[in-house]
Amino acid sequence: MQIPTVAGILHTTCVATRLEGGHANNALPQRATANVNCRILPGHSLEEIRQRLIEVLDDVQITVRYVADNGEISDRAPDRRGYPPPPLDAEVKKPLEDSVAATWPGLKVIPYMHAGASDGIYTSAAGLPTYGVSGIAIDRDDERAHGRDERVGVAS
Repeated sequence: MQIPTVAGILHTTCVATRLEGGHANNALPQRATANVNCRILPGHSLEEIRQRLIEVLDDVQITVRYVADNGEISDRAPDRRGYPPPPLDAEVKKPLEDSVAATWPGLKVIPYMHAGASDGIYTSAAGLPTYGVSGIAIDRDDERAHGRDERVGVAS
């Protein structure tokens, strides 16, 4: 069983976030467009994922183009790969474990890939090992991120 809230931290995910097509409710569209947003894990290039989408779609009538952050569209994506995760040594992990143990005895500290974005791309590019620590406790059934009524409970 795949858990959607966990999928983005275990492997690359791609989702159609916008769909456009047609001109009338009672007519088949002659053309359709989908914007597909991918959350790419480190080690994979943008072009590698674009090629995988082409392979999965397996239809010569479908064109997969890359849309840059500035809106430019091209037939090929950059080949750059994400930065590898920084080493997690005791000097970094121990103070966090001590703090967590004082607040939530018995809770384990484990590294994971956050599904959202951060400024880590810039600090990693500068050669600085970059870590993020979430200070928010969210119930696993709370699925409001980026959706209707998005908020974080006061108790967190």
